[in-house]
Amino acid sequence: MLTELIAQERRLVLPRFTHEDAWTLGSLLVDLAREREAPVAIDIRRGTQQLFHCALPGSSADNDAWIDRKRRVVERYAESSYLVGTRFRAKGTTFEDAARLDPDMYAAHGGSFPITVEGAGVIGTVTVSGLPQADDHALVVEALERFSS
Repeated sequence: MLTELIAQERRLVLPRFTHEDAWTLGSLLVDLAREREAPVAIDIRRGTQQLFHCALPGSSADNDAWIDRKRRVVERYAESSYLVGTRFRAKGTTFEDAARLDPDMYAAHGGSFPITVEGAGVIGTVTVSGLPQADDHALVVEALERFSS
């Protein structure tokens, strides 16, 4: 699992990421979620600026709170929230027990992925909340793969 998650991050590096790209990626995520009737909230940020947000039917304010907690993990570790949580589990512990970070502020659960730009590194995040964590992560990865091809 770790190898696959690391490979995703190495593969999904973008040549650039503009405001228009955020709209395109966000719209793609909305379309994929609607096709699946997924009750998710979607958030895309560049730095601290929110460039895209959408809450689909069935999502709630709790999903926005999860987005914030997962996004903070990506901002802190510069890796997907799912990869960070998986790294802790691979060491026989949990993020909550070993990271020494406030669990009300940070959640290493799947669904937030770094937006990485060639030559610049991690410049933002794309986050989904509302499904089981592996499915949140998979939805983001699928959208980034389609967006980058």
